[in-house]
Amino acid sequence: MGETASVKSQDQAEEEKARTSSSQNHYDLDLILDIPLDVRVELGQVKMLVSDLLQLGQGSVIDLKKPVGEQLDIYIGDKLIARGEVVVADEKLGIRVTDIVSPAERVRSLV
Repeated sequence: MGETASVKSQDQAEEEKARTSSSQNHYDLDLILDIPLDVRVELGQVKMLVSDLLQLGQGSVIDLKKPVGEQLDIYIGDKLIARGEVVVADEKLGIRVTDIVSPAERVRSLV
């Protein structure tokens, strides 16, 4: 009988620890929810010579080497987190998120 009481108390202790840990994790998440993050959307990239850069003026067009309709990359900091497409809402440009980068893909991008 002593062993049964011991097992129950261990189980109860583990349940209590899990509840405390769960509520602690929720509390920790609340601490970071108000932290501002820089979100960047990349339309495309191009390398230019300094001489070409100096020749740019108002109305110049820079070819970004990205086909029309291709998804745009969405970054938080320097980490790719999603892809999306350009939308117009109330005469302002926006991005509709179409694909979230999987955690496995994010880990691969670190290497």
